[in-house]
Amino acid sequence: MTGNVTNWARNITFQASGGLRTPESLDELCAVVGGAERVRALGAGHSFNRVADTTGTLVSLSRMPHLTEVDADARTVRVGAGATFAQLCAALRPYGLALANLPSTPHFTLAGAYATGTHGSGDAHGSLATAVRAVELVTADGGLSTVRRGDPDFDGTVTSLGALGVAHAVTLDLRPAFEVEQHVHEGLPWEVLTEHLDTLLASAYSVSAFTDWGGDAVRLWLKRRTGDPLPDLGWTGARPATRAHHPIEGLPAANSTEQLGVSGAWDERLPHFRSGFLPSSGAELQSEYLVPRADGAAAVTALRELRPWFAPVLQVAEIRSVAADTHWLSPNSGRDSVGFHFTWVRDADAVAPVVARMEEALAPFDARPHWGKVFATAPDVLRGSYARWDDFADLLRRRDPAGTFRNALVDHLFPATPDPATPDPAAPDPAA
Repeated sequence: MTGNVTNWARNITFQASGGLRTPESLDELCAVVGGAERVRALGAGHSFNRVADTTGTLVSLSRMPHLTEVDADARTVRVGAGATFAQLCAALRPYGLALANLPSTPHFTLAGAYATGTHGSGDAHGSLATAVRAVELVTADGGLSTVRRGDPDFDGTVTSLGALGVAHAVTLDLRPAFEVEQHVHEGLPWEVLTEHLDTLLASAYSVSAFTDWGGDAVRLWLKRRTGDPLPDLGWTGARPATRAHHPIEGLPAANSTEQLGVSGAWDERLPHFRSGFLPSSGAELQSEYLVPRADGAAAVTALRELRPWFAPVLQVAEIRSVAADTHWLSPNSGRDSVGFHFTWVRDADAVAPVVARMEEALAPFDARPHWGKVFATAPDVLRGSYARWDDFADLLRRRDPAGTFRNALVDHLFPATPDPATPDPAAPDPAA
């Protein structure tokens, strides 16, 4: 396929001179990758920076044969990495099995979500990559490589920014299917959220607080497993919602998963948005930063001071909790976290100075950005935040010495030469 290829938000036009290839078999995929000087996999295109870009060839797995091999006894599934969460959920339904958690929208591909450290919400849940038992890669020479949990490089391979190869299949942990209810509470006072943040984030299986940072109160979304105790929030001053909401006020609630305490299948409640409907607003940019759980309340206070900055460019913000995991480049690596997600208007020039100001405000809390969203954090700052940063840089040099899967963003973060005297390439525009 030739012509301009853009991401979902249409703020990125990919630079791929080789266009977009859509192989229909594993052999064809291996031939495309093995024959390319530079190549990157493109998932759902739901990243807001150039993490998926390349000057060479883009490859999509959207036309690869459907692969879903369920082992009900072992509670695992081997699935094509180009599948979306919606496709996988539908395939698991007849087996009565489920993933532990889901992202805010089921439109993402598995490979794209795992590679960028994408997560859902809940004190017990790390990034979505914690479900991965094995990842099968097409390597730079067109060969195949499988890395399994327990292998020395496994925790550096799953969340790897797509820089180690093209993932064509993954094996995932499953659990018995379960039902979930969504209970939305309105009018939660800011002082209650700040003073009792840990208690509120731990009050259900999955919890999100939505705000524009400018009002006097917050909306709290609780996703409770049916049968779990229903938390009493009467002490908070919040009141149960009497109508369904979209996370962005004024947009159609029909796009959102069912609320008002109606019990439903796990995959029809854990995401905020319904499969087959527009997620979020569509015309947007996004950023997200994760800080240590212990600093969550202080980060809320710091961000409240930026209300005048947010007002012209923010559509909605979300606050969630994420458990620590072991993946080297996961934004939650080694620490329980509170995530601050921002849905901006689609105006890169207006958003960039706000992001810079926000990063300055969050710097005391060692904030880590989501790899697929708008950010400008310097590589030396990130290197100081991740204990296994240099190990990943070494893994990258070992697994892709010719730089087949490198791009401008990877080069900016992990220069091909370890020589500190060699300047980094110019940083790509984080909001471009």
